[in-house]
Parts: sequence; structure tokens; C-alpha cells
Amino acid sequence: MSEKLALVTGGSRGIGKACALAMAKEGYDVVINYAGNEEAANKTVTELKQLGVEAEAYKFDISDNTATTEAINKIVEKYGRIDVLVNNAGITRDGLFLRMTKENWDAVINTNLTGAYNVTQPVIKVMMKQRSGSIVNMASIVGIYGNAGQANYAAAKAGLIGFTKSLAKELASRNIRVNAVAPGFIQTDMTKDLDSEKITEHIPLKRLGTADDIADAVKFLATGTTYVTGQVLQVDGGLTI
Repeated sequence: MSEKLALVTGGSRGIGKACALAMAKEGYDVVINYAGNEEAANKTVTELKQLGVEAEAYKFDISDNTATTEAINKIVEKYGRIDVLVNNAGITRDGLFLRMTKENWDAVINTNLTGAYNVTQPVIKVMMKQRSGSIVNMASIVGIYGNAGQANYAAAKAGLIGFTKSLAKELASRNIRVNAVAPGFIQTDMTKDLDSEKITEHIPLKRLGTADDIADAVKFLATGTTYVTGQVLQVDGGLTI
């Protein structure tokens, strides 16, 4: 086992998988969380192990506080530490607010915002004992600028930004840094149905981002700096200039 461990939620595919692979390339053992796609999770674990690190997948719903705490306790019991946490897991339930159901509101808030609470609280107990750690939360430019049809998602991501800044102040004395990445339009399953040609007209770099673009930013905030905390790094190709 390595002497350092990264935990990536929603790590079986897309941006989460790219983040997990990036941490493995930095020499971190990696634990990924996934909610349902066991085949994708197992495939990612295999790819991680091929990079010469220990890797495991844990299935639990981050919106379930009890299940999340139990899973993280098992991870800590096995590995003894958590050095990097990437709060990546998230869902969308888009629709105009006037017709948005309570179920779709709750689902997004419970996973994207409360889920970060459920994961982070048991993790920081470990990091505080270590007197070290780095947390990177996956926000969104939608949480900064809003977006019609995504009131639930924007509210959750805006909340995650406030969560990031508050925790950065609370935990700095224990040498724990907390930052966020705010992706723009990234090529993932979430954006596959969007009109990419129309979107790129408004992006100065004239392309959608990739999962690796986000993973590079996460890696920088997690391991590439020791004097950055409480920041939100927008990775959007210049869209929000």
C-alpha cells in the first residue's frame, strides 16, 4: 500500500474516473465510490491497479448518511488514513422551476449538496487527527451564474461553493485545505444531448472541455499546491470571462 490515499466519490466514470486516474498517477492508492454501475466501477478499479497502486470500489448512496458513514469508517479501518477527498458525485434533474417536482428538487439537493456533508464530515475527523488533508469539491459555473431550467442544480452547486469557503476557514489551522473546481461545458454523459456546436460558439477556446481538463485542475488543487485554500477554480474554456 501507498502511504497516501485518495477517495473519489462518483469515481466509476466520467470526470470522477479521470480524477481517480490522475490521483493514481501521482502515486495515491485510490478508493472510488459508486451508486449503481458495478461493471463500470470494476473496470475503473482494474485500470487504477494497472498504474501500480491499490484500488477499491465501494458501493453506497452518498445521500444516505448512515450508509456513507459506515462505508468511510470501513475505508479508514483498512487504510488508516485519507489524504485527499474529491467530492465529485452528482446528478441532474433539469426542468423549469414552475413545473419542478419536489422529488426532483430533493433528489438533486440531497445528492449534490447534502451528499457532500455526509461524505466530508467523517473524512475530516480523520484528516484532523492527521493534521493534514486536501478536499476538492466539484462545483459548476452554473452555481456561480445560474442557468434556466437548473434551479435545483444551481442551488446545490452554489451551496457547495459556500460550503467550500466556510470549511476552508474552519480547517486551515489543522493544515487541511478545501477548494472547489467549477467546470463549464464538459464532454460527459450529462452533456451528450446538448447542442455542442451552438455552445462552442460562445466559448473562447472553441471546444467543450474534457474530463481530463477537470482532473488536471483537481490534481493541482489536491496535490500541486500547498498555499491555496477556499478558492473556486473555473475550468470553462473562457466561457464566463
